[in-house]
Amino acid sequence: MLPDYSVIGRRIRDARIEQNLKQEELADKIDVSVAFMSRVERGRSKINLKRLTQIAEVLNVSPGYLLMGSNVTAKDYLKEDFRQILEKCTPQQQKLIYQISELVSKTSFMNEDGEIIIEKENVRR
Repeated sequence: MLPDYSVIGRRIRDARIEQNLKQEELADKIDVSVAFMSRVERGRSKINLKRLTQIAEVLNVSPGYLLMGSNVTAKDYLKEDFRQILEKCTPQQQKLIYQISELVSKTSFMNEDGEIIIEKENVRR
């Protein structure tokens, strides 16, 4: 699947406006021309990952959000996806998904040093 640069551009523009940045200010911060930034926001220019990452950093969003529309740092970024999945499930499947989710939510995957570990709290069965 090829990226839709007009959608990416729209997300960049929306995030820029949310940050109260002018197009000129964003262009200056990532060292590109205003004309290029305008073309990117209108989907008229392709953008490489280096520039996309720079833009994401300035706008305080994830590159994944700009590319795919999901912000993994938002608390409810998968809420709608889960809702759609649950609607297709039987009550028994929903209960299993709930139990798995409960287990995962009570599990720590990283220690203070950022190393991945698995440490379970007491989980009711």
